[in-house]
Amino acid sequence: MVEYKVKDLGLASKGELKIEWAEKQMPVLVMLRKRYSEKKPFKNLVIGAVLHVTKETAVLVKALKDSGAEVWLAASNPLSTQDDVAAALVEYGINVFAWRGESSDEYYWCLREVADAEPDIVLDDGADMHALLHSEYPELASKLIGGTEETTTGVIRLKALEGDGILKYPVIAVNNAYTKHLFDNRYGTGQSTFDGILRATNTLIAGKVVVIAGYGWVGKGIALRARGLGARRVIVVEVDPIRALEAVFDGFEVMPMIEAAKIGDIFITATGNKKVIRREHFMVMKDGALLSNAGHFNVEIWIPDLEDLSIGRRVIRENVTEYRLRDGRSLYLLAEGRLVNLVAAEGHPSEVMDMSFANQFMAVKYLYDNRGKLPPKVMNPPYEIDSMIARVKLESMGISIERLTKEQEEYLKSWKLGTS
Repeated sequence: MVEYKVKDLGLASKGELKIEWAEKQMPVLVMLRKRYSEKKPFKNLVIGAVLHVTKETAVLVKALKDSGAEVWLAASNPLSTQDDVAAALVEYGINVFAWRGESSDEYYWCLREVADAEPDIVLDDGADMHALLHSEYPELASKLIGGTEETTTGVIRLKALEGDGILKYPVIAVNNAYTKHLFDNRYGTGQSTFDGILRATNTLIAGKVVVIAGYGWVGKGIALRARGLGARRVIVVEVDPIRALEAVFDGFEVMPMIEAAKIGDIFITATGNKKVIRREHFMVMKDGALLSNAGHFNVEIWIPDLEDLSIGRRVIRENVTEYRLRDGRSLYLLAEGRLVNLVAAEGHPSEVMDMSFANQFMAVKYLYDNRGKLPPKVMNPPYEIDSMIARVKLESMGISIERLTKEQEEYLKSWKLGTS
């Protein structure tokens, strides 16, 4: 019997159409689903997933269920759930605890519902589930086959657990797969971040000064899209000298946030850290500046400082909150400081999530096939999985690549052959 708490089961038919649309653009995951639905390699396996409940996630959890798993799903963000998709998944036989607009208490109640199902493997996005298991369910954590992690932020938290010597099970850092971070983070977030900003504000990017905090793969993608949309200036704020130098060589301006804050029209954070934009920055910003976040948690734009500086607040458009400051200026916070691409839009395009979630599926299989053999460490996905996903993706696009000849393969293996 399916257990659930969602907004409205009556939305299921609408959600089914969304999922069908996503499936048509996710050929790698659909291929895996077809390949393993007959063999049922995950029979008797309980999977706990804490992911954004979107149409793309639906394609993943359906593939896991069709491959034999019992799946329990909760949202990894209180505002990212697509309620119609959640309803459709319940109808499909997935145990779902997610609705858009959860309070903090409700959010963690949903995670505990998944934990109480005693999963064998957990899939996480941001590491809240991993942290919960280690703090509140240590016995269950000790028995887990393993887990996966989808985000840079989550991998950082898990590395801290490992560094403290208390990580209890192996975790595949799906975020570190090349077919995840090179495409999902750069192209997916780059496009969907501006999709969220535009849906929320309908502002013109051309002619604006765009300030991007962080120049990891997410920041790089956002900077590329800002330039492509005609931004007058694209400014990168970085603390890492190597990334800052890379941004300069890529043709972007680099400066501290206190200087960028004076001239920016649109601010986008993508660092994984807290208080990236704070009191001293708000105090020097232009009237009408837009504040948005593409990092996982709503701590990068420090809202307590913004509230303290304000004499009034109102929701002026859906996903746009105006903060009126004492000196008469107004600053506009998008999506409550949460992930703007998932709160104000639909998240990544299905085409890139196809690769990210194919990595999730194959990571589950790798953990299950190697149960009891892996140490309690954070590890990258095997390159063979990455390569397979890229090859299938290329084939689905009608693209062929060159292959090494036997002679070339031998040459690359030999140390004897050199200059001739």
